[in-house]
Amino acid sequence: MFEWFAESMAALSFVDIFNGCVFITFTIMYTYQLLYVLVVLTRRAPVHEAKRNHKFAVLIAARNESAVIADLIGSIRAQNYPAELIDIFIIADNCTDDTAERARAAGAHVFERFNQEQVGKGYALDFGLKSIWEQFPDAGHEAYFVFDADNVLDANYFREMNATFDSGAQASTSYRNSKNFGSNWISGGYGLWFLREAKFLNQARLTLNTSCAVSGTGFFIAADILKRAGGWKWHLLTEDIEFSVSSVIDGVRISYCPTAILYDEQPITFRDSWNQRFRWAKGFYQVFFHYAGGLVRGIAKNPKGYRFACYDMLITIAPGMLLTVISVVFNAAIVILALSGAMSVGIAVASSISSIFFCLFNYIVFMFVFGVLTTFVEWDAIRMSRAKKIRNLFTFPLFQLTYIPIALVALVKKATWKPIKHSISVDVAEFSEAPRKAEE
Repeated sequence: MFEWFAESMAALSFVDIFNGCVFITFTIMYTYQLLYVLVVLTRRAPVHEAKRNHKFAVLIAARNESAVIADLIGSIRAQNYPAELIDIFIIADNCTDDTAERARAAGAHVFERFNQEQVGKGYALDFGLKSIWEQFPDAGHEAYFVFDADNVLDANYFREMNATFDSGAQASTSYRNSKNFGSNWISGGYGLWFLREAKFLNQARLTLNTSCAVSGTGFFIAADILKRAGGWKWHLLTEDIEFSVSSVIDGVRISYCPTAILYDEQPITFRDSWNQRFRWAKGFYQVFFHYAGGLVRGIAKNPKGYRFACYDMLITIAPGMLLTVISVVFNAAIVILALSGAMSVGIAVASSISSIFFCLFNYIVFMFVFGVLTTFVEWDAIRMSRAKKIRNLFTFPLFQLTYIPIALVALVKKATWKPIKHSISVDVAEFSEAPRKAEE
């Protein structure tokens, strides 16, 4: 038996061994997410009912968002939830337009911030929090919601999130849909990815009672967590995932509310998409290098019931895309060296070519399957025509493929925060039906 194994190994080239190790690593890292799919398809997510209504503050960091800010404020004011229990605060961050004036006219409290050195959403949120604590010390906010200025909310958003908070959640994310799903293949790619994240990651985590992850917008954090932190202390390029990872390490379970629906505006130009996802990729690298050690220790030392959450977050931030990039680059280098005569590798060349094809083909198939699964499970939630939904199934894998060069460039190029232009103003009533009057 040993001799057969030794002969088999000897027949393998170093290229085969390398590619085999990459495949095994991927399998070990991500197989558990197939269990997530089975959980979602076979089990219902838990449902919470609130015993009382709580008081919340809304934090919105806005930079030159005059085209859309009133839509978000309007959808908050149209909630099926007592208006006196929601205070809206806009941080007009380095604005050069009339965002602040429009926000005030729509009924929000506005803090104007001008700081060209500390640039980014995390710094703006910290400024907003400390301004609230200083100017409204007796407001009694029990939790703080974070939204992006381009969002609009379903009319029942706060009612549903209140039930999650009342059940004891210290932080929670929500169902992230898109208000411009059908604009083009770029917005469609984003929209499907966020639905997949909500349905087949966060809902599974909720059902299994492990920790979810917040994703940029549409979440709340309990006031006592932010008080203990002394403000918003998470300032890496992806402050949302940094908060998620930091919380999991500290034993804070982040919940998810599948019935609280938020509509987000997605980029529609490839340049904006590249800039945004480049910042995300760089931010994930930052979070990994800052927190991977803490997550590994958490897997071993955190109390029972919190260890798997550390593993899940470690895999979430692990540069899995980087493994794909390394595999493709390695095999391409072998082919180039062989064709140039710089090295003689024989059968390894054929192995490298097949490995590149296998890697990319598997990635495309995997994304296509997830796209199909998400589309048909969430069919009614996707706001575009049947034809566009079907077409999006085929463009979604191509959209995901563009992450490969982004992940590679993010390794070597410095990232800075760049604004994404939001200009799609919507009829709020279309997305957030105003509550009926009591006499009706």
